Amino acid sequence: MSNPVIYHDKSEIAKILLLVGAVTLSPHQLYTWASGIKSPIYCDNRLVLSSPVARTAVLNALQDFVASELPAIEGVAGTATAGIPNAALLADRLGLPLVYVRSSAKGHGKQNLVEGRVLTGQRLLVVEDTISTGGSSLNAVEALREMGAIVPHVVGVFTYGFPKTEVAFAAADVKLYALTDYATLIAEAQAIHLIRAAEADVLKKFYKDPWAFGM
Repeated sequence: MSNPVIYHDKSEIAKILLLVGAVTLSPHQLYTWASGIKSPIYCDNRLVLSSPVARTAVLNALQDFVASELPAIEGVAGTATAGIPNAALLADRLGLPLVYVRSSAKGHGKQNLVEGRVLTGQRLLVVEDTISTGGSSLNAVEALREMGAIVPHVVGVFTYGFPKTEVAFAAADVKLYALTDYATLIAEAQAIHLIRAAEADVLKKFYKDPWAFGM
């Protein structure tokens, strides 16, 4: 099985995420993810939005990726909530329609799960901020496909690249792309002296089996 395609200068993007605090590394005091996983890393790429320089760098990388790999897309879809800002910025830069997918349907009005107009046969790119287990991205893909869209690709700013996640994307017939990945991020954190070698070893151990780590 092939790994997710990492596009653009992945070391540059990893450094940006670290320097703006979008990724924090805590080998000795673990974070708890929504999935229940105990993790020495936490990623909140929404902090990129607060830095004009970082935001522009990420947007430029996303635009270059689309121009190189997916010139035929006809719209952009963001995942709620963190994927929406980058999806909106990218759609505006490309002059394409934008929709976004809620985590669950609204409890009032039209009870929409997808906000915006989706056309049958429309080729959409799903934009996510962080790919961990891939659940939110694949749920978005499924919702858009049920509305008649063609959704063969997901792009994230960052992917952990867990093997289980790759299996899930392959099973859904979705190609995963990302601007940077876990291994690059750990190497970059060492290069700029945010972590020591022993701490890098803890982070590498987490990658090997995140579901058992911290148990």
